Amino acid sequence: MSSMERKHQKNTLFFLNPDTRRKTSAEIVTEARRSLRTLHTQRPFTPRDNHRYLFGETSSRTHDGRPPSTFSLYARNFETPDSRPGSGTRLSPLEHKPLLAVAQDVDPDPVSPKPLPKPPSDPLEPKTGVAGARARLLRVGSLTTLPPVARPEGKARGREEMEKRMKRRARREKNGETMGTEREGDINVVDLLCDACDRLHGALAEQGMLGRRCSRRSVLLRTLFRLIDLDSAQLNLHLAKLTLALSVSGNNLLNICKLIFKISRSESNDILFQNNSIIDSLLNVLRLEDVFLSGEAVLYCVGTLKFLSGNIALLRLLLAKDFVAVATVLLQNFTCLCFFSLPHLLSLPPFSNLRLPQLTATLRNLADLSESRPLFVSHGTLTELCQVLRCYQGDQDVCTNVARVFSKLSSYTDCCLALAQIPGCCSLFIEMLSKHQRKQDLVLRLLFTLGNLTSQSDETRELLFAARGCMSILLGLYRLYGRRREPREPREPPAPHTPPVREPSDPSDPDPLPMGLQETEDVLVKLVRVVANMSIHPTVGPALAANTQLVDYLLDTLEFRSIQESEELLVNVAATINNLSFYQEDGSVVRERGLTVAKLVLKLLLSSSTDAILEATRVFGNLSQSSEVRQFILCNKVHRFVVTLLDSKSPEVCFSACGVLTNLALDPSSRTTLTQEGTHTKLADCLRDFGPVDWQLAGLVCRTLWNITEDSGTKTKTEPPCMLDHQEKEALQEVLTLYLEALQWTAGDAMSDFHRACWEMEFLPVAQRLRKEHLLMEPTLSMMW
Repeated sequence: MSSMERKHQKNTLFFLNPDTRRKTSAEIVTEARRSLRTLHTQRPFTPRDNHRYLFGETSSRTHDGRPPSTFSLYARNFETPDSRPGSGTRLSPLEHKPLLAVAQDVDPDPVSPKPLPKPPSDPLEPKTGVAGARARLLRVGSLTTLPPVARPEGKARGREEMEKRMKRRARREKNGETMGTEREGDINVVDLLCDACDRLHGALAEQGMLGRRCSRRSVLLRTLFRLIDLDSAQLNLHLAKLTLALSVSGNNLLNICKLIFKISRSESNDILFQNNSIIDSLLNVLRLEDVFLSGEAVLYCVGTLKFLSGNIALLRLLLAKDFVAVATVLLQNFTCLCFFSLPHLLSLPPFSNLRLPQLTATLRNLADLSESRPLFVSHGTLTELCQVLRCYQGDQDVCTNVARVFSKLSSYTDCCLALAQIPGCCSLFIEMLSKHQRKQDLVLRLLFTLGNLTSQSDETRELLFAARGCMSILLGLYRLYGRRREPREPREPPAPHTPPVREPSDPSDPDPLPMGLQETEDVLVKLVRVVANMSIHPTVGPALAANTQLVDYLLDTLEFRSIQESEELLVNVAATINNLSFYQEDGSVVRERGLTVAKLVLKLLLSSSTDAILEATRVFGNLSQSSEVRQFILCNKVHRFVVTLLDSKSPEVCFSACGVLTNLALDPSSRTTLTQEGTHTKLADCLRDFGPVDWQLAGLVCRTLWNITEDSGTKTKTEPPCMLDHQEKEALQEVLTLYLEALQWTAGDAMSDFHRACWEMEFLPVAQRLRKEHLLMEPTLSMMW
């Protein structure tokens, strides 16, 4: 090998710019490992409502205008079928005064009774006999009231029993007891009635008499409504199922939905819904009813399904009954209401938009099931949810639920790619972040979703960066959630073209957020991840690296946060700086402030956090391309710590440490210093330990050995030689011979093919050159092999 070739190999930088030719999968993986990386973080936790209410404790809606979650229902609340107009308007009673007084059990005014008018005598009536005299007495006499009507004894006892039952029910509701606590004596009766309802439902279905085709439908419904006062949750579900099958409408439909809703509020009644097909009836209501005209009934219907979706067994049942498809159609209806301003929609009830929070909350629960993800994609639900966000941007409850759905589904590749393909998705999220900057839970989930999108697609990174106001909004969020703890003097005089950065004491700073440190840091972690993922794009990355305000915020975070309190945030910031430092263009602020960055990252390298040490080592791997930073590393003995990292059991840590050592070996004086630290011995051990399992690392170790042991001819007499001694050469020769000649590959195995590709591209060329130029220059016993 010529001296010029050796010099070129020796001066090769650790991070190489990608070339334009088509790469194999192994090359892509290698390049990603050596340079830019996407960041991953935990999905935000979705709290579970402790109580079953239409609107949870965190709802942004005021109590005014909300439909009630608690109410009482009796048979008298239901209307006689076909006795009133379908519109539900109630007619005022007539002012009717009877001519004759009605018999009463108690005289309303026994002191001053009003006499009744005397009836005229009938001249044709016979007046003889006892009967005639009795009749004359009745006609001539003056009676103040009619005699009391004699009631049958059975009916009176039944009414008294019903009144007692209703009083007991009202007392239980006042004490907070729920429906469904039947007495032991009533259980057999309830079971018989439930069985009778099922048999009646089956008989009507068999004869084709469901819906409005039953001739005695009014009588049947009246009878079913009376049984509601028995106050049995089990029986009421059977009654509701049969009633809905008879196609009730108007006020009766509303009351049936409210009755089912009331039963579903108690978790102890969930087992009743598992053993009853009432869910099918509710889904039919959502499919068939006009969601605008029957808005309140649909509200309680969807509210019931939201409660039931909190039970994992019922959640799977909803999924099996294709609730996702039903919900998608409802979402389309709601977006149509927003897009088309029709005259008849102006008279919608005030609760018409209260159904969306219930519907989106149910979809939020369904998104937890892995089986639901293909359905969200195939039914186009993700697209409709984006439309809902676009139409109802001012509804924080709806936006938060939709953001939770996206944060769950975007964690999986298929849903993430489908979401990224929706036109205007990134612009919509940026618009939402701008509108709801201070709503932490919504901002957190939108940023998490954007982080997932930008981790999968290079096109999405470019689209997000090109979205209107993207960087100004993201930097505004960084400033809002990451306000500096104390004012500080500028650490470096800004460049002439650099605009001044406002300090925290600036009167125009936003008001502090009323939340703790953990909540604000959660947002910063997700936000920094978005920036790091965007910086992978070859066009976006240089623009971000040249953004002075962004770099200043990142350095502020490194300076004013401690690794003990903000480990994840600092690790993400270091990874972002590592990505930005990959771009060494003239306008790069990271390049201009390389020495400042190195000083701030040093505290991560000296911490006890493995993740922080790894990210700090990667940053030094990029920054050490600068001679100024290399001098800082040697002057502050940082190279000693980097050499110690070669003893790590982590291949990633060893890989990053080799990157720093490779760049340090560019300076001849540094090679001598590294040799004195025993770097070549540790590298040989690292090659022996990790070679067979990580050929990328093995190739980098060989290259580092090449650079460190290269003789530049500039050493003084007092400097120790950089070459390996005879024993070290022999041991290294043995390892290289084994790795170069004695390996056997298994054909047909995908993983084996990948390792072989890495071996051929990463390890084989540099190992052969190392053995030829450094190990075979002098005769040794190993040459006889």
